[in-house]
Amino acid sequence: MRKLRKSFLMVVLLASTIMLAACGSDDATADGESGDTKLLKVAFNQPESHPQFKAMEAFGEKLNELTDGQYEVEVSPNELLGAQRETIELVQSGTIDMSIVGGSLMENFNEDFSVFNLPYVFDSVEHQMSVVNNQEIVGDLYKSVEEDGMTVLGAFHGGVRNVYNNKQPIHTPEDMKALKIRVMESDTNVKMMELMGGVGTPMGQGEVYTAIQSGVLDGGENNELVYNDLKHGEVASYYSYTQHLMVPDYLIINSNLFNGMSDEHKEIFREELSKSIDMEVDQFDEDVQAAKKEAEEQGSEFNDVDISVFQKEVEPLIQEKLTTETAKELYEEVRTAVE
Repeated sequence: MRKLRKSFLMVVLLASTIMLAACGSDDATADGESGDTKLLKVAFNQPESHPQFKAMEAFGEKLNELTDGQYEVEVSPNELLGAQRETIELVQSGTIDMSIVGGSLMENFNEDFSVFNLPYVFDSVEHQMSVVNNQEIVGDLYKSVEEDGMTVLGAFHGGVRNVYNNKQPIHTPEDMKALKIRVMESDTNVKMMELMGGVGTPMGQGEVYTAIQSGVLDGGENNELVYNDLKHGEVASYYSYTQHLMVPDYLIINSNLFNGMSDEHKEIFREELSKSIDMEVDQFDEDVQAAKKEAEEQGSEFNDVDISVFQKEVEPLIQEKLTTETAKELYEEVRTAVE
């Protein structure tokens, strides 16, 4: 009887060992290189209708196909995984895999990112995209944050920001005198708006409509998609093409995750991301035209601006922000690229 019990215990122990080994094997293959599919969670702060969301969805489909199902991309829109600042920390810790974040937030890790956030640094969308995904120009900058636990994989076009208000069309800095214009929450943007003639007022995007409606603000500054999607034309019908900012949005990934991929998968990842970025730029242009048409139908007025006057006014800010030799060299490279 005692021998029978010993034999039974030996069988149980052996079975347990096999099960644990099997579980360990599953865990070892869960990184997506072989075996189970690796789910890549991506944080996004805009709705499903946004061109960047559509581009990431298309990217995920191709990545899944070309790696034989070893990766699946799940994009969570509308800040479901947190606001952008929070998602950077989640990517660093590996709690989530990727996030699309605004360019201004990357200044917290390397101030040289501010070069791409300066007013009038880019002359066109084509100029911007020829720079922010050119590894010869941005390679060192993007690698500089790897020690912070994240890798910048590429940059999306984030639209051209223009001023809108509820008083009058803007043609010169004088037209903006005393107008309280919502800007992104940074000292740089406050100073920029002051130099452009207005009063820069930092505020969360979700508060802008009510603030304009109640008179706390006279207007805001953003691209046509945000202007139309958030119905700001209902409270600020004058949209003027000051074209003062063209801030990129970066796709970041947890460094350990990306470094753990095979060279083959890294190459597929980068190639398909590049294609999705091109798709996003084309889609953004189409959506801007549709948003402008819809806003015009609802009473908004759009006017062109001679931006040379505004460019001259913000020049002191540009010089003030180029504080390092690296930043100065990067700025020169950006400006040379337009030629």
